[in-house]
Amino acid sequence: MKEAYIYDAVRSPRGKGRKDGALHEVTSVRLSTEVLNAIKARNGLEGHAVEDVIWGNVTQVKEQGGCLARSVVIASELDESIPGLSINRFCASGMEAANLAANQVKAGAGEAYIAGGVEMMSRVPMGSDGAAIAVDPTLAMEHYFVPQGIAADLIATKYGFSREDVDALAVESQRRAKIAWDEGRFAKSIITVKDQNGLPILDHDEFMRPGTDMQSLGALKPSFREMGEVMPGFDKVALMKYPEFERINHVHHAGNSSGIVDGAAAILIGSREFGKAHGLKPRARIRATAKIGTEPTIMLTGPVPVTRKILGDSGMEIGDIDLFEVNEAFAAVVLRFLQAFDVDPAIVNVNGGAIAMGHPLGATGAMIIGTLLDEMERQDKETGLTTLCIASGMGVATIIERV
Repeated sequence: MKEAYIYDAVRSPRGKGRKDGALHEVTSVRLSTEVLNAIKARNGLEGHAVEDVIWGNVTQVKEQGGCLARSVVIASELDESIPGLSINRFCASGMEAANLAANQVKAGAGEAYIAGGVEMMSRVPMGSDGAAIAVDPTLAMEHYFVPQGIAADLIATKYGFSREDVDALAVESQRRAKIAWDEGRFAKSIITVKDQNGLPILDHDEFMRPGTDMQSLGALKPSFREMGEVMPGFDKVALMKYPEFERINHVHHAGNSSGIVDGAAAILIGSREFGKAHGLKPRARIRATAKIGTEPTIMLTGPVPVTRKILGDSGMEIGDIDLFEVNEAFAAVVLRFLQAFDVDPAIVNVNGGAIAMGHPLGATGAMIIGTLLDEMERQDKETGLTTLCIASGMGVATIIERV
């Protein structure tokens, strides 16, 4: 079996996922082509240089519908002989694209792939695809479906995280993200998004609120209390599944949950032979990948069992990992990861995360692989693990090693 290597990783800045966000006028296809063209130019890819483009996006309707990946290839500067595959594993779509690419390289099904994803949340709103798990009553009622915010508050309730705990993690995410930007830690991977005239539209993560402190967060009302306790009363649904609790402690709000943003990211993955043929030096080896299903009501606990699975499959222990990226979908998700593995918080999400910079659903998984690799190089570390929680109860993880 061949080895799969990361040769390059690029991402767009994250734009606010609103109509006044800097990227709102940029289509999903256009933003995707920006990162694909950057990968092509930076690595001198000509002709049928890669086997496929595997592209994740979550809300696959309207401009993000059809086989978006093929549309993106056609619109980009890549050769038209390269096909395109769109995939959807909710929030882990970008990481699953990379994992799928790596495993195909390992199996000998092509020498190289471009993998990643996009989500233009200001243009194609989350939930506008009418997913069955949310709208089919025969499915939702039988399996005690609740929205993700209720699930996040259920995690906080089950594992004992207070409002102060989740707010403190959010403040730290903002602090770390500001330091990362001030010190130019993302410079290797960030591209400037430009308009059709070549003028810059956005060159930084627009969502950040570096002045966030405990006092400002303390003034925010819990975002999911009303839908949980009043209408439509999702707390009762969750408590049917978890009757050991009298009530759900609602602690999450906009300040300690991931931001709604626009963004795209791409990773160039290939074999050793691909690198030699194109004069490219690999930056890291993709050592292992894993995915798992979890209980769908609490839904967002996937990073814990999938990390156990990937470590077990690899013959590794948690102490073998130098750095972690755990997507900050909600603060309680990261706190649960820290609690489960007793990991030093200083090596988890070193440069902040989605609470500070935002979570462009289909792109985030690829983004945090790139962020992890950049930080491993900056700190001269050898091994990193990145993971995400996923809607409907799943988890995905990737372990990379520098070469």
